[in-house]
Amino acid sequence: MDQSKIDELRQLEIAPQNHFIDGQWQTPREELEVTSPIDGKSITTIGRADTDEVNQAVAAARRAFDDGRWSRMSPAGRKKIMHRIADLIEAHALELAVLGVRDNGTEIGMAIKAEPGSAAGTFRFYAEAVDKIYGEIAPTADSNLGLIQKEPIGVVGAIIPWNFPLMIGAWKLAPALAAGNSIVLKPAEVASLSWLKLTELCAEAGLPDGVLNVVTGKGTVAGEAMGLHPEIDVLVFTGSGFVGRKLLEYSARSNLKRVYLELGGKSPNIVFDDAKNVEAAAIGAVNGIFRNSGQVCVAGSRILVQRSIKDQFLEAFVKHSEALKVGDPLDLANDVGAVTSTTQLAQNLAHVDKAKIEGASLLSGGNQINQSSGGNYMEPTVFADVKASMSLAQEEVFGPVAAILDFDDEAEAIRLANDSVYGLAAGVWTADLSRAHRMIRSIRSGVVHVNCYGGPDVTVPLTGFKQSGNGSDKSLHAMDKYTDLKTAWIQL
Repeated sequence: MDQSKIDELRQLEIAPQNHFIDGQWQTPREELEVTSPIDGKSITTIGRADTDEVNQAVAAARRAFDDGRWSRMSPAGRKKIMHRIADLIEAHALELAVLGVRDNGTEIGMAIKAEPGSAAGTFRFYAEAVDKIYGEIAPTADSNLGLIQKEPIGVVGAIIPWNFPLMIGAWKLAPALAAGNSIVLKPAEVASLSWLKLTELCAEAGLPDGVLNVVTGKGTVAGEAMGLHPEIDVLVFTGSGFVGRKLLEYSARSNLKRVYLELGGKSPNIVFDDAKNVEAAAIGAVNGIFRNSGQVCVAGSRILVQRSIKDQFLEAFVKHSEALKVGDPLDLANDVGAVTSTTQLAQNLAHVDKAKIEGASLLSGGNQINQSSGGNYMEPTVFADVKASMSLAQEEVFGPVAAILDFDDEAEAIRLANDSVYGLAAGVWTADLSRAHRMIRSIRSGVVHVNCYGGPDVTVPLTGFKQSGNGSDKSLHAMDKYTDLKTAWIQL
């Protein structure tokens, strides 16, 4: 990447943003100010959708679905448009990445890969899946023919988070489009800009009017309106457990729409004394918790270390944590960017204070930094001597705070790993292949990394166990959320 091009893009003025409904940009009735976490300055406004504006978006999506402009388009036609979307994402990758960083503070080196890079790949994956998902013929008696068909469900409501809006939004939008559905999407109010640009690119690629509708604003208004709307057939969400529970309530109070939730976690990253390289495990663990200021749903925030290597691991972990350079996320020299909002930063610091009170040992960090910039920056923070009963071992911080626990043997490691209401991800560092397989079977989480942390691509599912959610993002399994099975029973 070229720093001068990044600097040029960061200077661009951003016009006030509108809703996108039925193929048209619609001026919102109310607005929200967008403040950049980089320097605390206002950069533009977005719409603050009310219930009527959500209703308009849902009505447009329903018309588009019912008249078949997308739902009954040939698979080859849908495939072609989805590949065009991927082409345009790649052509505008740096612009999308910089726009997103100005909005949510992710370091640009990570953002360029995780946001437009991932989104383009996701659209291509599901574009290729469009004409490769077959129905079935049941093994019936000769006098009958049983046909099992997969059909689009209808209108999908998607509510996406602020940490990786393009990546996670594409995980939801691309399979829903591939299946033939129409969509109403609400980005997070603190990270809407990159999705509004991508919406423009989708229209340019030829996505028919009304198939994708985007409204911005507060979850307490627009999100609730989507949850309660009787014409939304499926609702998909990534975010907090509190909001996830609300969406389930809204489904029960309205049309019993299907609700699929990815609700984060408190993921264990387990380092055994037979790990091939303790230094490499420490580096992997540092990246697993501190990238994007810890604002990653699968972050390895609970690091379990076998006592026999505890001192060696801690020395390496603290060394590499303190070597990370935190600052302006649009400066390629920095390793870690900004915390997305002042609210999130305050919550992170409150968790630090609580951990101290409960008796955890602060080894490094714990402070807000770079305050003169006006932005939201926090030191990578390392706590040792954390007990399983402490808040820091149980509550998701969603910030750059690592909790290090120790264990004696495999059985204790499994017990500690599963001592959580969450079950999204985990990591295991060991040179023993049999142990790795035992841990994979024993840990209750949707993803188990072995001798790495992070990296699974779109070919494999991301699934939450326990209170980390339900359903799958990524892979062909994600298509199940957006299709209905229909049986045709034919008497011959």
